Amino acid sequence: MYWRNWQELSKQELYDLLQLRLSVFAVEQDCPYQDCDDLDQSAVHLLAYQDTQLAGYLRVFESLEKYQGQASIGRVCCNDAMRGTGFGQELMQEALRYCDQQFGKDIVISAQAYLRDFYYNFGFEVASEIYLEDGIEHIRMKRTAKLL
Repeated sequence: MYWRNWQELSKQELYDLLQLRLSVFAVEQDCPYQDCDDLDQSAVHLLAYQDTQLAGYLRVFESLEKYQGQASIGRVCCNDAMRGTGFGQELMQEALRYCDQQFGKDIVISAQAYLRDFYYNFGFEVASEIYLEDGIEHIRMKRTAKLL
């Protein structure tokens, strides 16, 4: 697993992360949406390869306007071979460690509602009612900063 900012991403890494995100969020979930949202340029990207295949990915933000300047984690995904192995938990643990060390502030996420318990296990609390985002039920969740 390693971190890259926008300038550090290679063309192959960018292609791999877009391919994984589209495979999971658009194709598997049958949800056509605009993945290229002009936020990747301000994110820090966590890429986890197994051999030459991107096995998992997420992106973090120090501050997002839509969350009143709070930090955020998004686009958390694993390829189908890694699901059910605990790999997603490893990705989240690394993201939380990074956010706590680099940002030291509360983290707000827009989680798919069915993953509420997954994020709850990392200290996130429900912060909204269920709402639709791109036709899928989501819920806003918040984790209080863990100051190191």
